[in-house]
Amino acid sequence: MKLTGKAVTGLTLPPDKTDVIFFDDELPGFGYRLRQGAGGKMLRSWVVQYRRAGGTRRMLIGKGELNAEQARGEAKKALAKVTMGLDPQGDRASRRDADRNTLRKAVDEFLAVKQRELRPRSFVETKRYLVGNQYFKSLHTMPLDTITRRDIAPCIVRIARESGNPAATQARAKLSGFFAWAITMGMAEANPVIGTHEPAANKPRERVLSDVELAAIWRACVDEHGGIDEFGKIVRLLILTGCRRQEIGGMQWGEFSPDGTSWTLPAARSKNGRAYTLPVLPTMRAIIDTVPHMAGRDQLFGERADRGFTRWDLGKHELDKRSGVADEWHLHDIRRTVATRMCDVGIMPHAVEEILNHKSGHKRGVAGVYNRSVYEREVRAALATWYDHIRALVEGGERVVVNFPQTAS
Repeated sequence: MKLTGKAVTGLTLPPDKTDVIFFDDELPGFGYRLRQGAGGKMLRSWVVQYRRAGGTRRMLIGKGELNAEQARGEAKKALAKVTMGLDPQGDRASRRDADRNTLRKAVDEFLAVKQRELRPRSFVETKRYLVGNQYFKSLHTMPLDTITRRDIAPCIVRIARESGNPAATQARAKLSGFFAWAITMGMAEANPVIGTHEPAANKPRERVLSDVELAAIWRACVDEHGGIDEFGKIVRLLILTGCRRQEIGGMQWGEFSPDGTSWTLPAARSKNGRAYTLPVLPTMRAIIDTVPHMAGRDQLFGERADRGFTRWDLGKHELDKRSGVADEWHLHDIRRTVATRMCDVGIMPHAVEEILNHKSGHKRGVAGVYNRSVYEREVRAALATWYDHIRALVEGGERVVVNFPQTAS
């Protein structure tokens, strides 16, 4: 018979059957299925059945939403694909699997792998850019293999507009890194981030605090009541060491030597993944001794035991009001200032680099492979010179410790 609307309306299940397909005589493989469901309800659907790789494949075309002519048209399309050597049911199953593999699901797998490979801080930043709602939320539910440059480019432009070019640059790099990994895992065939808008690079900051400004900031660490709060202690330690703010803000008691004469920043908290040690001279020691030991936590600063100091904006705002430093400056400018002023007072560049935990200049390339010295004596002498320079700036007296640059004999 020919499957028409009138013909299928009169079809019923044979008494001994609960599932039967009635095939069309004019279009082989095109059928109408009757199946008894729960509670005796009759389930009706249009199907296509064909041979593939020595077996029988069956594909659902539609249910009650299609009439006989519409179903016949869809069946012809499916069977035409079979004639061309394709597998429409297999393609549909693959598409369902691909649709379930959304960007967010794939990102979760990526992060599970990278958590074992990245330093803690790098992992947190990677997760924030890939999972945070303010970055690529509109793409999270999209199947991974359907995401194109057209989807990603507007996100990058929006991030640059709302959060600035540095954030957009980082977000773009993190997403590109994810897709590069997805290609190696067979989850994606191409990296759709390639060719998208690249935010303009911001000009590197060049702000170096003057001696007057540095002294004003040091004095401003003392509040109106004559005390020094956590933020003030951190800023003074930044001035004395040239460290990054997170390195001091996350400082832990367990990082100090048993006798308290040295402090080691572990590789896990270092930006370049290299641990390094600084001597704790009296000026630094005097500040650390004012920090109370809190029961049940190892961090010196901050309110949460697992994060260290976090109230950077509030502390900086109060410090600015007390210091009177007019031109805009960032905490990281202290690090640049320390490096510059140390050289100005005669400290040798290799000692400055060791204090800042930089691997460049004299240790770049092959030189760094063979030269493993940490210049312990030079670093201690350099810090003593620098501490004395800060004292002279703040108190207005003369320097006592003088660093004489080495000269060729």
